[in-house]
Amino acid sequence: MLNNKILTAEEQSKLTPDKVIEILKQGNREFANNNFTAKNNIGHVHNTVNEQHPMAVILSCIDSRVLVEDIFQCGIGDVFVARVAGNIVNPDILGSMEFACKGFGSKLVVVMGHRRCGAIRAAVDNAEYGNVTELINKIKPAINQSKINYKGEIKSSNAEFLEMVCHTNVALMLNEIRKHSPILKEMEDKGEIKIIGAIYDLESRKVEFLENK
Repeated sequence: MLNNKILTAEEQSKLTPDKVIEILKQGNREFANNNFTAKNNIGHVHNTVNEQHPMAVILSCIDSRVLVEDIFQCGIGDVFVARVAGNIVNPDILGSMEFACKGFGSKLVVVMGHRRCGAIRAAVDNAEYGNVTELINKIKPAINQSKINYKGEIKSSNAEFLEMVCHTNVALMLNEIRKHSPILKEMEDKGEIKIIGAIYDLESRKVEFLENK
């Protein structure tokens, strides 16, 4: 966390989803402003051997430039992180999110896409090879929805279109979570957690939170 301490069970229980969002926003502001916080990683390793109480679970792309913990200035024990190309949702990801929230008390689910995403570019280009074909097929609904009423060029060199697909893909993944995880949907309806989207900009290093359903 921002105070460079390990979250205890009591501290985690007192956090609200909105408070966790504010903590992540503050961490990102520090990251974007080059105000990096030194982390006592060795101490954190020892202090989390027997327990962990992360405040959020964040689904991001596998992209090597999207280092989730650094982006939010989080340390060991602060957040669960799931990573897959295109930040797509599947049963394993859903189970991991349920594990984090229902099993370990996390208060926030974040699906974070990012600009200049290679997986989205590949999906727009209809890349087909190995298991990548099946993976990018999960991004195709975002492409198809973004095409509706769009007058520009539908190709991967069109940054405007890629931006639209990036946002739409995050929105559709949020829908997938609510549709296919009754556990998380019920927790959200009860106010125990929030499920939100976010977009990370590689150049500015800023995260835009998309907090509306």
